[in-house]
Parts: sequence; C-alpha cells; structure tokens
Amino acid sequence: FLREQGYPVRTTREPGGTSIGDQIRDCLHDVRNIGMTAATEILLYSASRAQLVREVIRPALDAGAIVICDRFADSTMAYQGYGRGLSLDDLAYITAFATDDLQPDLTFLLDLDVVAGIGRRTSGGDEMNRMDLQRSSFHRRVRDGYLEMVASQPHRWVVVDADRAVDNVQATIREEVRKRITGS
Repeated sequence: FLREQGYPVRTTREPGGTSIGDQIRDCLHDVRNIGMTAATEILLYSASRAQLVREVIRPALDAGAIVICDRFADSTMAYQGYGRGLSLDDLAYITAFATDDLQPDLTFLLDLDVVAGIGRRTSGGDEMNRMDLQRSSFHRRVRDGYLEMVASQPHRWVVVDADRAVDNVQATIREEVRKRITGS
C-alpha cells in the first residue's frame, strides 16, 4: 500500500530480520528449549533487536524510508514484562540500550480474544514456537499488558479489532496510516 503511494518502505520482523537475528530467533522459538530462563529470553530478544536496529532499521530511517517491523520492543514489555513478570523498569533499561532509545511513531495492536487467537494459531498450520505453547493465563497477561501500554501512550497506538476478515483489518490499517502520513 505505501509503496503504491510512492513511499520507500523497508519491512522486517522480530526476532530476526538479520542473519544474526535469525539465528537467535531459531534458538528462541525452538520448542526444545523449554528450560530457557526468562532472563536468557530477554537478553536474546534484546541481542536480536540491537542487531536489527543497527543493521537494518536505523540505516533505512536515515535513508528516508518508512520502516514496518512485525513486532518490536513493546513485545518485550508485553511478553517478558507482563507475561513473565520481569521488572518493567529493568526491561525498559535493557530495551533502551538495545534500541539506542528508538521508538516507533505508530504501533498497531491487532487485538483478538486470547482463546480465539490461540485457536487461530493452532489451526492455521503455522509453526508453533515456545511462546505459542504457553498457557492461556500467560497470553491473557500479555494482552492485558499491551492494553496497558496503549492506555499509557495512546498517541502512538492504534488498536485494531482483529476478529474480522483480513480485508477489513487491512482497510483499517491503511486508513490509519494514511491519516498519519497526510495529517488528516
């Protein structure tokens, strides 16, 4: 959509998005790594993020591109902070270091009931990872954490009802992006 409007766009994802980050992603998501501690998890996510910011995101922004990242630092606050119960202050410090204080201008929360989301994930044929296999109570804490972040920084967030057809979700996202870019 943005490219069709003539904007330079760089897409990426977390964890991963770089050769080093993809190796870290494999380790983080491997269901055999059930013994991974929460501290190890946050440090690995942060290492992947640090590499991504310095190798991909910052250079793209410096070149004038719009960067779209499937997940970013807010996921750490939601999953490791609210979900795992790690200190939000500690996570904020580690994340600021990893990102060099970079924050998104706009973040979309594709919001869906936890049970429905887990159902989509398990029936969608996608690869299941360590995070997907957590109990529904964990996923409820994660969702609640996201909603708390939305409430604390509403100017940066758009909550999109993801319990609709993909075309409708995409239309909502496109309209919000258009408003932010054009200022209307």
